[in-house]
Amino acid sequence: MTLSFTKMNGAGNDFVVIDNRNLETNLTKDQIALICDRNRGVGADGLLAVEPAESDGDVKFRYYNADGGEAEMCGNGARCFGRFTSRLLGNQSDTLSFETIAGTLRARIVGDQVCVEMSDPVDLELDSPVSIPSSPSPVHNLNTGVPHAVSFVEDLSSTDIVKSGSQIRYHDHYSPAGTNANFVQIHAPDHLSVRTYERGVENETLACGTGVTACALIHHLLTGTPSPIRVDVQGGETISIAFEALDDQQFKNVTKTGPADFVFEGKIEV
Repeated sequence: MTLSFTKMNGAGNDFVVIDNRNLETNLTKDQIALICDRNRGVGADGLLAVEPAESDGDVKFRYYNADGGEAEMCGNGARCFGRFTSRLLGNQSDTLSFETIAGTLRARIVGDQVCVEMSDPVDLELDSPVSIPSSPSPVHNLNTGVPHAVSFVEDLSSTDIVKSGSQIRYHDHYSPAGTNANFVQIHAPDHLSVRTYERGVENETLACGTGVTACALIHHLLTGTPSPIRVDVQGGETISIAFEALDDQQFKNVTKTGPADFVFEGKIEV
């Protein structure tokens, strides 16, 4: 099968995006892994597919990690998906909604930036019982569409992201599904840097949208820093997280704004 695709980049998190509104493309887990393979395929952190809406959205969002497994959501992927789909549909309002496993989200295109309205976060756990040999820092948990563990460190450059991240990702506390692991350095009350070990990629990625969202929200809970919070990612970009904090450690109106760039288009035999 010859598959047409678009390669996109969201703050260093890269994706293969396909138009599957006719539902004629049924990729296996192995085929997706091959497409995302950086030596044998296109190379990407994951694959995004546009499919027809089933309920209240303009389209349906499908996201697959680089290992071919489907995930609930991807924050940087959502921005790329929003910009790709807006162009695909010829959307004149530059606003669209899409259905994900984590709920229906909305995206607004602002030049080469995309603002995504995130689902309300759930499963908050501050100071969890998770402890790993390579890092003494407390681990906090929050699901911002997918599960994330967050640990604050003094110096990101000296943190072994892969070693510590994999220890958290596979910790029994998160069994059987596992979690994503984020490490945060504070530069100023409203300015963070984050590096992320992503489940499904099983390595550090240059950015993770749902991960930086979790980090910003937990930073607010621990320090009281108001919205918005700027987060630098390993890919060199800055993502802005805005939110409305409620009295019971809950959040609503969480948005994530950052770049979503077209890289190239092509075809691949799968």
